[in-house]
Amino acid sequence: MKTLTRIKAIVVKELRQLSRDRITFAMVVMIPLIQLLLFGFAINTDVRGIPVALVDQSQTALGRVITESVKATQVVTVTKRLATVAEAEQAIAAGQVRAALVLPKDLAQRTAQGRQLGQWLVDGSDTMVSSAILQLQKMPLKELITYQAAGPNTFEVALFYNPSRRSAVNIVPGLLGVILTMTMVLFTSAAIVRERERGNLELLITTPVRSMELMIAKIIPYIFIGLIQVVIILGLGWAVFDVPINGDLMQIFFGTLLFIAASLTLGLVISTIASTQLQAMQMTVFVLLPSILLSGFMFPYEAMPNLAQWIAEALPATHFMRIIRGVVLRGADLGAMWPDTLWLTAFTLLGLLVASLRFKKTLD
Repeated sequence: MKTLTRIKAIVVKELRQLSRDRITFAMVVMIPLIQLLLFGFAINTDVRGIPVALVDQSQTALGRVITESVKATQVVTVTKRLATVAEAEQAIAAGQVRAALVLPKDLAQRTAQGRQLGQWLVDGSDTMVSSAILQLQKMPLKELITYQAAGPNTFEVALFYNPSRRSAVNIVPGLLGVILTMTMVLFTSAAIVRERERGNLELLITTPVRSMELMIAKIIPYIFIGLIQVVIILGLGWAVFDVPINGDLMQIFFGTLLFIAASLTLGLVISTIASTQLQAMQMTVFVLLPSILLSGFMFPYEAMPNLAQWIAEALPATHFMRIIRGVVLRGADLGAMWPDTLWLTAFTLLGLLVASLRFKKTLD
């Protein structure tokens, strides 16, 4: 009987302690809620609304009919109309579109002869997106125009960057973003908390180090750790899984450096909010789940509803996925992806400012 009484006392004590720990209690509720909402509404493997470019060299009513019939499938959305194939290839390389439909000048002659009506130029680095567009290869058009294909396909398809459609080509660069998010945010999320728990915070107060200087000094050592991880992941991906590195190494370096800095500042902000290292880890998990599920690493960005896409745009991992896959696989230039690079830069500066202000507020 006394044993049960003692156990009850400890249980009551733990429940009261948990109820007073607001951050932990919030994580207990929010983590399953966020997972349920993400998997129930945001995660969708049925890809729709893929942004594509149109190169209609025929400029005929027939070309417009074919274009409207392709758009009616809702698999793709025409976001650009370009004049040449070269412009379409540049748009795909820059990540502005995921594919391009090219309708040639002799479209009417091809229709009469039963030949393939045009060609899809597809970014094959994302296997889910390329699979969705490959479904349009055999698209029937008998009800719209007098056309009987001589072969099995209505359109030709050219897969760029990953013609064999190997999943490793898409996963390895994306995995770089996930690992950096996990390690960089986790390392720095406990930085200030660790100083407080070890009693070093009082020593820092007595030094002439300013808040912003402390925040910058906290992230610099981890930048080198992050760069080492980049070399390991991309090196093994190239050597073991034969993942091509088509972009310039300096472009990869600067793009990764921006993301590492953004992730580290996010960890610092968490560190100024959490009061214990356990809370810091819980908040890191809270950030990590959406970063994996909404960034385009596992599921195509285009398949998500608008609300999920807005949340994804706020995450550094989403912008880095576009940058690293664009540079590594498509050989793109950071200048062509300036919205993502600008966003990571702004996120880093804002994160440093918020972390330094919150740290100063804690000292007061």
